[in-house]
Amino acid sequence: MQRPEVSAFYDARTGSVQYVVSDPKTKKCAIIDPVLDFDEKSGSTATTNADAILAHIADNGLAVEWILDTHPHADHFSAAQYLKSRTGAPTAIGEKVRGVQAIWKDLYNWPDLACDGSQWDRLFADGEIFRIGELEARVMHSPGHTLASITYVIGDAAFIHDTLFMPDSGSARADFPGGSANALWNSIQAILALPDDTRLFTGHDYRANGRAACWESSVAEQKNTNPHVSGRSVEAFINLRESRDRTLPMPRLILHALQINICGGHLPKEETNGRRYLKIPLDALPGSIW
Repeated sequence: MQRPEVSAFYDARTGSVQYVVSDPKTKKCAIIDPVLDFDEKSGSTATTNADAILAHIADNGLAVEWILDTHPHADHFSAAQYLKSRTGAPTAIGEKVRGVQAIWKDLYNWPDLACDGSQWDRLFADGEIFRIGELEARVMHSPGHTLASITYVIGDAAFIHDTLFMPDSGSARADFPGGSANALWNSIQAILALPDDTRLFTGHDYRANGRAACWESSVAEQKNTNPHVSGRSVEAFINLRESRDRTLPMPRLILHALQINICGGHLPKEETNGRRYLKIPLDALPGSIW
């Protein structure tokens, strides 16, 4: 089994984990789920996270072959376009992103939004194989958190985004538009069908009980100790997940971030005064937790 080198970059502001996965033989690499810094209070953007990734790549003599999204994120902006401008590497996401674009096109009232995934250079189908150097990478469609979510299985590592978190933190929410607790259960079961020693890299960590941030577990560890899945039936999982989701507020950046992320990380075009603007729909999402 091929064993890629994996470096993680934790963004404490959003609890997001970004990855550089590389082939130790060829020094080719891919960047997964990079964060573009955004401060909603001032409207400021920055490239601190992305520049740290670029510094790591330069320091280790790596060459970027791919910039990969697992899904359109609801809690941070994607830095895919900034990193493409710096590296020339193509961007990619799962082909079901078209359905997410259609949902949010309606919510944002964007009649001119292209819902064909053309904002990325490559759309991956379920089961598709691609390469990072000599590493084989396989795409698994993993819906539930969003209908477009995918997992990247690269050698003995799987990048599982918002499906399972660390075993002490359970699973991801499934109540966003297009989400489904039943679909999430099925996606989790497909991940847990990988070999027990598969390294699992999650997309977020919220430092349960104040511990240090962490992001790597194994299939065996998740099966044995994650209380959301260990010993549970599909019915029990759906009840737990849906009950918990009803208590959760929407992410503070969801309406800011999705309009960027359904466009592959492209920021809005400058207007006549040279500034870019976000569009925030009022009363678009139900179930606010006041």
